Amino acid sequence: MRVLAAGSLRAVWQPLMAHFQEPVETAFGPAGLLRERIEAGERCDLFASANRAHPQTLLAAGRAIAVVPFASNTLCLTVRSDALREGDDWLSLLTRSELRIATSTAGADPSGDYTQALFTRMGEAGKAVRARARARVGGRDSPPIPAGKLAAEWIIGSGQAEVFIGYASYAQKLCQIDGLTVIDIPAPFNPRAEYACAVMTAQGKDLADYLVSEKAKTILLKAGFGV
Repeated sequence: MRVLAAGSLRAVWQPLMAHFQEPVETAFGPAGLLRERIEAGERCDLFASANRAHPQTLLAAGRAIAVVPFASNTLCLTVRSDALREGDDWLSLLTRSELRIATSTAGADPSGDYTQALFTRMGEAGKAVRARARARVGGRDSPPIPAGKLAAEWIIGSGQAEVFIGYASYAQKLCQIDGLTVIDIPAPFNPRAEYACAVMTAQGKDLADYLVSEKAKTILLKAGFGV
């Protein structure tokens, strides 16, 4: 079985597949770019996206046979710890003009789309934040993240930004890295990321069914996802 899966699923995918009955070959990448590969003719049995829109596009075009939601996520800030001031929160960090903000690439990577939705929810303050933020990962021409590194870890550690906006499912690991602090974004402003599969073949449906099983939900919750 062949799967194309959003890059944010990479860490949880091996634990998930360890309990699936068939061998699975998986290629990871930004979900928007993976959808384009499918539209260009690349074969897969299942496409696991970090949003529902890309699978729905494939379904509407007659390329997929079903769309199955299976997990959720939210956003958080990762900040260089020595940039923090007493009393800082997510809003003060994003609106402090001297701090550089890095994000994923909207359109190519759903994380970037959710980040743009965050800026919109911030109202007038979000307009200035959007103008300052720079897409550093997840794009067609973005440099690859070094092996063994998380995006926020690499972006901040290499001096490209002081703040990275990314998925909260990485928070558990990011909190263990010296020099980084993870800051929550409150629910009224924080978009809910809905992960969904585009089932491309009958064989892929078996995997989609597994991803909504109680066993898979337990693994996803342990890895920091919602279900």
